[in-house]
Amino acid sequence: MNPTVPSTIHPTVHPSVTVHSPLSPTSQPSAMTQPSAMTHSEPTDPKVSLKISPWIAPLVYWLGRYLVLPLYFKKIEVEGLENVPQDGAIIFAPMHRSRWDSFMVPLIGGRLATGRDLHFMVSSDEMKGIQGWMIRQMGGFEVDTIRPTLASIRTGVGLLRSKRIMVVFPEGNIFKDDQVHPLKGGLARMALQASKGGETNVKIVPVGLYYDRQPEIPWGSSVKIQIAKPIETQDYQALATKTGANQLMDDLTRSLTTIQTHLLPEGRDPETPSPSAP
Repeated sequence: MNPTVPSTIHPTVHPSVTVHSPLSPTSQPSAMTQPSAMTHSEPTDPKVSLKISPWIAPLVYWLGRYLVLPLYFKKIEVEGLENVPQDGAIIFAPMHRSRWDSFMVPLIGGRLATGRDLHFMVSSDEMKGIQGWMIRQMGGFEVDTIRPTLASIRTGVGLLRSKRIMVVFPEGNIFKDDQVHPLKGGLARMALQASKGGETNVKIVPVGLYYDRQPEIPWGSSVKIQIAKPIETQDYQALATKTGANQLMDDLTRSLTTIQTHLLPEGRDPETPSPSAP
């Protein structure tokens, strides 16, 4: 079930995950090669009170990476791991194709990959009951995707100014096809607001995801993850606020479209769901 592991594979990646990266294990940053040496000494903003459970978060990350994903998926391929920043304020901006996406992002940017925790910005309807409780234990917080509140935006800005890592699905909802849908502008406004004054340079990392047996994604499916070069807010500071936000979202859309096209098998129509049968 597990593929052959290439000799240049990242040593912290589970054997069921193939990583295509020009970096050799010896050239990888220490935070990536030594997951046990996790430090959580990032600066904290007094306005941000999101607490991460010291026992639930490590357990969930470990179970997801070493048990759930290897048992459920036949193969997970990752390209562009060298594009994940090693420090500073980061927003992972993945396409949203399945609930499995929330397991895939920690694989490339969570504490077992970078030594840092992720803060998911989650739609309000996903924050109910036991699921909402669990998301909060992992450092997630809710946002109304139709009418984002000032409180949720302030939380995101505070996290970024504290040099944390956020995960924001810019499409807003799960889509079962493979095309890039119109992105919500809140991500750009939040990132640019956090970087005002020049003290914080937010790095936005576009992430493409392709499941070979979407939309059901049954047991034994394969996944491809493509990570593009970060988009940095410092490149938009000279522009007017609205102009900068629009330009940033245009650039993010272009980047996601490029990597998503690269992920699709030759001849596949991006508007058509992937075949659910092998």
